[in-house]
Amino acid sequence: MEPKYKRIILKLSGEALAGENGFGINENVVMDIARQIKKLKDMGLEIALVVGGGNFWRGRSGKSMDRSTADYMGMLATVINGLALQDALESIGVMTRVQTAIEMRQIAEPYIKRKAVRHLEKDRVVIFSAGTGNPFFSTDTTAALRAAEIEAEVILLAKKVDAVYDSDPHENPDAVKFDHLTYKEVLSKSLKVMDSTATSLCMDNHIPIIVFGLDDPDNIYKVVMGENIGTTVKED
Repeated sequence: MEPKYKRIILKLSGEALAGENGFGINENVVMDIARQIKKLKDMGLEIALVVGGGNFWRGRSGKSMDRSTADYMGMLATVINGLALQDALESIGVMTRVQTAIEMRQIAEPYIKRKAVRHLEKDRVVIFSAGTGNPFFSTDTTAALRAAEIEAEVILLAKKVDAVYDSDPHENPDAVKFDHLTYKEVLSKSLKVMDSTATSLCMDNHIPIIVFGLDDPDNIYKVVMGENIGTTVKED
């Protein structure tokens, strides 16, 4: 059975790396994710990762803090997570490169689109960190932007919730799950898939989004193989 995609962006929430701890990095969770990524690499996929920083810092929760300062702190948190993923992947033999939107040459490459694409072609996993390098943009927007730039076929959005619902399933047991949505439905219903900037960017560039839960790390493999899990967001 052949994978459905050749080049993907896997977007991981920072909270997912914390596992049940709720904060910081759970090494077992990170290794489980790394093994799944290796499994996909061994099938010939070209994989780029974008990871959030919510397991260390959520910029918008800094109520009295300048928004730009809070967002830059969040970008640094994504670099910590990116390095943790790099270390886990390389410990099991997967070649990686971390590229950051804010230059920090001692620990990572600066983001250069052509270089990122070349790494993918040379069978390396590329980890995009530090967001877009600008405040007021989320890591969801980073995933959409980088997907458009490297011409990824799909964004796999791995979350703590297993799909998109009309309300929070943790708070509302009667929340309705969506199997399929259009970009316009996501925007008009204000559904919490990605923020509106990221969703619009995916719509303009015809990049499908698959939202699924990371409670079972095998879900990454299942989605790539075309199993119908989670919620798919694309054009009509």
